[in-house]
Amino acid sequence: MELKDYMLIAASAIIPIFAFKKWTYPNLTNIMIYPAHFNADYQFEGHADRNIMGMVGEGAMNGQMILSKSALEYGFQNASDGQNTAIHEFVHLIDKTDGTVDGVPSYLLDKAAVIPFMNLIREEINKIKQHQSDIDTYGMTNPGEFFAVASEYFLKIQRNFKKTIQNFILHFLKFLSKVKWR
Repeated sequence: MELKDYMLIAASAIIPIFAFKKWTYPNLTNIMIYPAHFNADYQFEGHADRNIMGMVGEGAMNGQMILSKSALEYGFQNASDGQNTAIHEFVHLIDKTDGTVDGVPSYLLDKAAVIPFMNLIREEINKIKQHQSDIDTYGMTNPGEFFAVASEYFLKIQRNFKKTIQNFILHFLKFLSKVKWR
């Protein structure tokens, strides 16, 4: 790896947690950089189905993050597209601190806030399905992906939101201001 790769990884790790003074990633032990996109078998050479840009591991790969070098670099080349694979994967780690990637960072949220938070996510996923949201369609895969996609979008281009996403973010921020953080 080059120094630039270390810097991009560090920036990707810090951006989602900047407001949390003593945050660490307790569920991360290793980050691997692959030279290219990879497949579900972690192969990055000679396969046509290499479409994974990054992932946080499950099972035997728990604690591991894999990023493709091209996706890592691309995430910082275009400031207006809302896509940053490394930030996306670090947001998954925040979500996963309670043991599951489910879109609810319950490690950070008071229990009373979880249901309203999930309702907010479902509403925005429905807007994505109806083409009434600026959030990438990958966000409607499941609540865990929505949380990561919406977070990377917000963290990367918050000044460029269109009205549809502004409404979601305003409701989201209003919701977060009422949450009792742990």
